[in-house]
This record gives sequence, C-alpha cells and structure tokens, in this order.
Amino acid sequence: MYSYSDFDEAFVRERVAQFSQQVERRLDGSLSEDEFRPLRLMNGLYLQLHAYMLRVAIPYGTLNPSQMRQLAYIAETWDKGYGHFTTRQNIQFNWPKLEDVPAILSALADVEMHAIQTSGNCVRNVTSDHFAGAAADEIEDPRPVAELLRQWSTDHPEFQFLPRKFKIAITGSPNDRAVTKAHDIGLRMVRNSAGEPGFEVIVGGGLGRTPMIGHTVRDFLPKADLLPYVEAVLSVYNTLGRRDNKYKARIKITVHETGVEEISRMIEDRFAELRPLFGGNDQKLLAEIEEAFAPPAFKVTSTEAYDAFYKADPVFRAWADTNLTAHRNAQYAIVTVSLKAHGATPGDATAEQMRVLADLAETYGHSELRISHEQNVILPHVHKGDLPAVHAALHKAGLGTANVGLISDIIACPGMDYCALATARSIPVAQEIATRFDALKLEHDIGPLKIKISGCINACGHHHVGHIGILGLDRAGVENYQITLGGDGTETAAIGEKTGPGFAYDEIVPAIERIVGAYLEHREGPEETFLMAYRRLGMAPFKAALYDAEGDRDAA
Repeated sequence: MYSYSDFDEAFVRERVAQFSQQVERRLDGSLSEDEFRPLRLMNGLYLQLHAYMLRVAIPYGTLNPSQMRQLAYIAETWDKGYGHFTTRQNIQFNWPKLEDVPAILSALADVEMHAIQTSGNCVRNVTSDHFAGAAADEIEDPRPVAELLRQWSTDHPEFQFLPRKFKIAITGSPNDRAVTKAHDIGLRMVRNSAGEPGFEVIVGGGLGRTPMIGHTVRDFLPKADLLPYVEAVLSVYNTLGRRDNKYKARIKITVHETGVEEISRMIEDRFAELRPLFGGNDQKLLAEIEEAFAPPAFKVTSTEAYDAFYKADPVFRAWADTNLTAHRNAQYAIVTVSLKAHGATPGDATAEQMRVLADLAETYGHSELRISHEQNVILPHVHKGDLPAVHAALHKAGLGTANVGLISDIIACPGMDYCALATARSIPVAQEIATRFDALKLEHDIGPLKIKISGCINACGHHHVGHIGILGLDRAGVENYQITLGGDGTETAAIGEKTGPGFAYDEIVPAIERIVGAYLEHREGPEETFLMAYRRLGMAPFKAALYDAEGDRDAA
C-alpha cells in the first residue's frame, strides 16, 4: 500500500500545526464559533448533538495494522473506547474534546493518516471496491488510480470551494461493489473490444433528498486519460453548479438541468483543452504509485485444515458460507468481518476489537485491512489453511457473526442518537430488526437481503439503494419510517420505490416482518433472492402484505 512521501509528511504536519493554532484561538475566545466553523470543517471536525465528531479519512478504505492500532489508541485515549466505521470507508470518533483534537491529529499523522477533506465543498475521500487487489472477478486493482485521484484532489486550488461536496467512487471489477452509479463521479473498469482496460465514466449520481442514478458520459475512457477527464468534469461543474440554493447545488442537479448531451459536450470540450497540459506527468506518477500496490508474496501450502474444519464444524461452515469471498488466488479467501453482531450498533468497533483485527492482519493477512462502505472490515488476503485460526480469534472477540449479506447485516447511519441533522433514530431500528430475525432463526433461509436505514433525508445510510430501504422522518414531532423496496447499489443500480404511508417506531419491525413473509411466500425457491423476486413480482404483493393486514392505510 502507499506510503507517504516527504511532501505528504510535511503537508499533513503543517495542517496539524495550523489547525492547532486555530483551536487555541477558539478556546481563548479569539475566534467565535461562526468564525471557527469553516476552519474545523476543513479538518473533518463537526459539532454534533452532544459533542464534537472527528471524521478521519481512510483513503479507498485501505489500512495497515499500525494504523488500525493507532485508531484503537485514539479511541481509548481521547474518546469512549470505540470508533464508528462509515459508508464513506472512513472512521468517526463521536466524543472528542475540542482541546484534544490537535493531539489526535498529531497521532494520526504519526501513522500517515489525517482528517483533511472529510468535510466541506471539496472532493471528499475517494472510495473504492473493498475487495480491490484481491477479488477473483477484478480486471485491475483500482487503488493506484484512487491514490492518484487523492493526491491530485488534495488542496487542489480550483476545487476547494465547489458549489457542493463532491464524491468519487471507483471499482476495478465489472461487478460493482462501490455503488459507483450513486456518486458524483463513478468509475467502473471495463475492457474495450481490443481487451484493453479503461473506465466507464458515470456522472451525476447521488442520493439525499433528490436521489438519482448517474449517467454514462463515456462508455470507455483509456486509463491514461482519466485524470484530465475527471478534471474536465469538475471544471464544468464548478462553472455551472448552482451556488444560490444548496439543495440544488450537487452535480446531479447540474446534469439534470443542463441535459446529459449538453454537459457531455462541455466535458469533452474541456477535456480537449486540458489533456495536452498534463504531458504524461500523471502517468509517470501513476507508475510510481502502482509499485506500492504490488500483490503480496502469497504462500503456497496445504488447505487441508480448512477442508477438515469446513466438513466437521457447522459453526465454522456457516461463517465460511456467508463471510468468505473468492480470491484471485485459489488457495486464499477474502474474509469479511461483520461489525453487525445481532443487537450491536452497525459499524462500531471497540479499541480491543481493532487491535484483534490488526493482529490478525499482521499474522495471517499480509498486513492489509479494508473498510467496506457496508460498515464491515475486510481481511483481503487470508490463506485458507489459516481460516480456522482466524475464525476462532474473531469469535472470541465478538467478531465472528456469520451474517454478511443477510438481513441483519444492516447499513445504518448514526441517526438521532448522534447527528444534529437527523429526524429519527436509525441504530435502535437496525438493532431490533437484527435481533428479531435472529430470534426467528430465518435469516439464512431468507438469503441475500440488504436493508439500509437513514435517519434523515440526507441518506447517509444509502436507504434509496437498499433492497429494503428505511427512511426515518419527523411527522409533527413523532418518528415516522418510510419504506422503499427494490433499490440496488450494484452495476444494475436502481432507486427503491416507496411502498406508501410510513410507520411509527413501534410498527416498523413488524412491517419488515410482513415484507419478508410475503417474499418467502411468493419466491420461486431459495435460489430466487429478494431483489429477484421483487423485480419479477413488482410492488403489489408486498404492498398488500404491508397494508391490508392493518386496513386501508392508503386512505390515511
């Protein structure tokens, strides 16, 4: 993985020193909160319901064991002993004291981490496929390109004050695990007719109060042209994007109001101007970056221990069936560690759990960890012979839940428990759904089903692209939960369809039960997933199950 250059080190240290002075001025009253706000946001520091929250960047979701251990140290020293991994592949600390933030940033800098551009109207943390560099279906590891984009966008003088925040996602696989079609720019690696790798470029996706699936503006863009093309997209957006209304400032609105054909033309014109200016320097830098992402030295040894455990131990077998993914090396597996134990807060990990994950990565995982946008942790390279030992250690640490991709593997934003913008709770709803279906012992029979929950219209929980999406709203001071069905965040992306009137807090779990019951009743065998069944059946049977049992709620 990438290591800081002397420039990176000096840049981050300078920002820590700068912000430390700004914090001192805020504490002694030289800066008002209004004056301090834009300064803290430039350094990832938010003011939430109960305390400050620091959002730390994990570029393209990649960590090494030393970095994970430092996050554990920060959680214990300056927070309440845990951190929250987010849908942006970042980590948030929810309880730091303002006077401690400079020390936290300095500790992050010690392990080549920071909180720069995790907020503000700039290019945010570039996210990536969490199986990058390991997946069997991958064309190329996209992380070198993600690192190139990170270096290019950090403190970019033209793009620090965009009309609104800007998010880029990239995948190196035809199977999209990075939700590229719901980003401002989505980059999906494909091959042309000659077999050469390049990118499908998708622009204008986004969720929030106006969810939209992005539009393909280039079916195939050569890798060598990527950086000038991305700069062209941002340049056009920076010129056209609205600054008079923040609710209409995202590029998805710009594309919608300008038209896909016209904005594509403008991007191409700007690209033609920019391309000669790069002179190949970006490709030289990319070549240097790629050296840092060379595959690990995979070991060649027996997998008999795995085969024996799989046959003999049903607990291990259930975990292997749900939490392992095919690796490009047949002797290895990709391990997804669930941070969704039944009844736990989705995405939370204690300091001790972080240390366990760091130790496992160091001992068995070629010192690599990934954070997924689904709020889980990945050990991307584990030899199958080591999987029984890894599973035993995870189980002991409370990290061995066999539920990845199932109904209890829920994405949830912090909601009204933490967030000042939230209008309803998310975490308790996720916990109650998970514990209910665990009690029913149904989730393995139900099979793949993605539930995503947001506590407000900003959609940090990606509810629009959940197979079942739940949006918490305020209705005259009372929590009300709106349900959508049929969302999809993959290469077949779709925005979920509203079922009808919402449900009170104490009604939402029974409502989800009725939806799942309708699926189990109507599916054409266990091989038909919930999403497949919904696409075959449409809304009608699910809507009937939701509302007919309670009378005609449509008239309410």
